[in-house]
Amino acid sequence: MNFIKVVRITLTAALFIAGFAVSGQKLKKNQFNNPIAVQRADPHVWKGADGIYYFIATVPEYDRIEIRKSRTINGIKKAQPVIVWRKHDKGAMGNHIWAPELHRIDDKWYIYFAAGSVEDKWAIRKYVLTNPSQDPMEGEWKEEGQIVSIKDEFSLDATTFVHKDQRYMLWVDRASGKEVNTGIYLAKMTSPTTLGDTQIVISRPEFAWERIGHKVNEAPAVLIRNGKVFVTFSASATDYNYGLGLLWAEESADLLDTASWHKLPKPVFFTNEALKRYGPGHNSFTVAEDGKTDVMIYHARDYKDIKGEPLYDPNRNTRARVLRWTKDGMPDFGQELDDNEMALKKPVKRKNK
Repeated sequence: MNFIKVVRITLTAALFIAGFAVSGQKLKKNQFNNPIAVQRADPHVWKGADGIYYFIATVPEYDRIEIRKSRTINGIKKAQPVIVWRKHDKGAMGNHIWAPELHRIDDKWYIYFAAGSVEDKWAIRKYVLTNPSQDPMEGEWKEEGQIVSIKDEFSLDATTFVHKDQRYMLWVDRASGKEVNTGIYLAKMTSPTTLGDTQIVISRPEFAWERIGHKVNEAPAVLIRNGKVFVTFSASATDYNYGLGLLWAEESADLLDTASWHKLPKPVFFTNEALKRYGPGHNSFTVAEDGKTDVMIYHARDYKDIKGEPLYDPNRNTRARVLRWTKDGMPDFGQELDDNEMALKKPVKRKNK
């Protein structure tokens, strides 16, 4: 096993502010100084039991994993990043370091991430690092190796959640023998690094909006509210066609029964040219400093036209916005509102989970 010491990036004192930053704006409650991280795609935020926010995302060089921490969501913008792992010089985990997620499980930190190999950058698989330290920005990160699934052709975007005392993993892999695509897989976890044998596909690209540029379902994120298990996912190419879709199952349902899952035929959050929000997607969820307001963390660009392959355009910036709820208990993403207008919208009471 390899052990990796964390390495701190030296920044000037002027760039390090762990708390609230407004850059000339007067922000209201649960409004955000967006973007909260520049050139950071696939963002994931974990809020610790002590209220600290830990931020992790894909860097545009696709070569390392960094963590930031802050006492506020806005503070992520100026928080000092720490490099906790770098890609290998040869073999597996040597290319396309994508979509890391940070989770605290049984008093240990886990980072789930995807990586290709030095020799084949498209040989993408899912891997995991662990760290027993109280602070994930300190101590040593250990490579636990690959999380192996039955379907293991192009495996990425792993996330994990607990429902009714059972831990599950969602991830992405090829989901058809008839075309090249990616779909969302679900399985119980037998440990934080291993999967159960029952592994099902809960979504594949079937609607026109999911098949533009590439036939893609990816980047699942989970939120359990109002008696339902909600899963957002991203679809299509990573340019302005990228957007979020929504799946859900009843809390009482068998999550490993494909019949339990429902899917909206249209995207719930997508490009809005009037707001200069292009290709929003690959989100995660957290709660605001008040401990009750749901917040969606996502990436988007502020321009439409991209030269070359959009995957290598670095300007997907991390943004934050309040997530509201409809009277019938469904998430309201506020497609026609900008990020800070969502904070001013009258909330509908939701059930805590």
